[in-house]
Amino acid sequence: MRDALIVDAVRSPIGKRNGSLSKIRADDLAGQVLNRLVSRLDLDPAEIEDVQMGCVSQVGEQGWNIGRMAPLVAGWPESVCGTTVDRQCGSSMQCNFNAAAAVSSGQLDVVVSAGVESMSRVPMGSSGGDVSEKLTERWEIVPQGISAELIAERWGLSREELDAFSYESHRRALAAIDEGRFDNEVVSIEVFNPRVGMLFEVDETPRADTSLEALAELNPAFVEDGVVTAGNSSQICDGAAAVLIASEAACSRLGLQPRARFVSFGLAGVDPHLMLHGNPQACERALARAGLGWDDIAVVEVNEAFASVALQFMRDSGLEERVGDVNPNGGGISLGHPLGATGARITATLLNELERRDGRYGLATMCIGFGQALAAVIERV
Repeated sequence: MRDALIVDAVRSPIGKRNGSLSKIRADDLAGQVLNRLVSRLDLDPAEIEDVQMGCVSQVGEQGWNIGRMAPLVAGWPESVCGTTVDRQCGSSMQCNFNAAAAVSSGQLDVVVSAGVESMSRVPMGSSGGDVSEKLTERWEIVPQGISAELIAERWGLSREELDAFSYESHRRALAAIDEGRFDNEVVSIEVFNPRVGMLFEVDETPRADTSLEALAELNPAFVEDGVVTAGNSSQICDGAAAVLIASEAACSRLGLQPRARFVSFGLAGVDPHLMLHGNPQACERALARAGLGWDDIAVVEVNEAFASVALQFMRDSGLEERVGDVNPNGGGISLGHPLGATGARITATLLNELERRDGRYGLATMCIGFGQALAAVIERV
C-alpha cells in the first residue's frame, strides 16, 4: 500500500446565512477554492485526475453533479473528472476516504478531495423527502435537534454546560482570527461582482458580541423545555474547502512537498434515533487501525454539530481533561457547519494546528445523520 499524502488544504472564509457568500453559486464558490489550491502550489490542474466533492443538498444549483461542474466552472480541462459524494455531514470527510483509498491502492495518483455547501441558496433539507415506512417501523426517526436533546438528557448535560462550551467556541475562533492562525488555510473569494475585485477574506460567523448571558436568554429550538438552542447548535452558513492528495511518486514528479499523510479511517454505525453519538466508536476504530492511542494524538477536531454532541464525545473518549487539544480554534458552533464542506474544512484546520504545535498525529471526527460517524487520523511528514 502506498502513502496517501496530503499536499495542501485550503478553505474559503465561512459566510453567515444570507451573508457575503450568498450572492454566488456553489459551483463558482467551489471553483474558486479549487483554483486557489492549485495556484498556490503552481500546479497545472490538468495533472489532477479526479475531484471528489462533498455536497449534501444536491438539488438546484448544487445538482447536476457539482463535483464535475465545479472544476469545469473553474476553467479546468475537461480531462479532470469529478463526482459528488453524500454521506450527509461527513460528505467531504468521505471524499478524503475515497481519495486516500484510490491513491493508496494505486488506482489514482493526484486527487482533490473537496466539499461545498451554500445553505443560503440551497436550504438544508431541500433534497430530502419522506423516509420509508420500513425505516420508521424499526426506529423513531426524529430531527437532529431532537437527537441532540436526547444526548444531552442521556449524558446529563445541562443548559449551562452547553452554553459554556458554545461561548468558548466563539472565543477560540475569534482568538484564532486575531492571531492569524487561519491565515495559511483561508483563501480569498471574489464576491458580488468579480469584475470589481471585491474580496471576502475573513470568517464572518464568529460572534464577538455574544456572552453567556446572551446565550442564556435564547429559547429552546426543538423542545419547549429543552436545552438545545440556536446558540449551542452549529450555524447555517456557506463555505467550501479542498484538499490535494497525491502519491509519493506524483509529488516527486510534480515537485510537490507533502505536509502530512492519511494514516487510517474509522466508521461507526449507531442507533438512527439517537443518531449523533457515534464519534467515540469511529475514533476507536481509526486509532486501532493506526496502532495508536489517544495519548499519541496531539490535536483533535470534532465537528460541533451541537454542543451536546461534542461534550458527549469528549466524555466517552476520556478527553475531558484535554479540552485545550479539542477544537482549539473553535468549530461548527462559532465558525459554522457548511454541511458538505466541513470534513475538508476541519482537515485543513487540523493540519495547520498540528504544524503550529509541531505535533505528529491529529484526528478529525464527525457525527452523521441517521446514525453514523467517520474519523480520520493524519500524520505530519
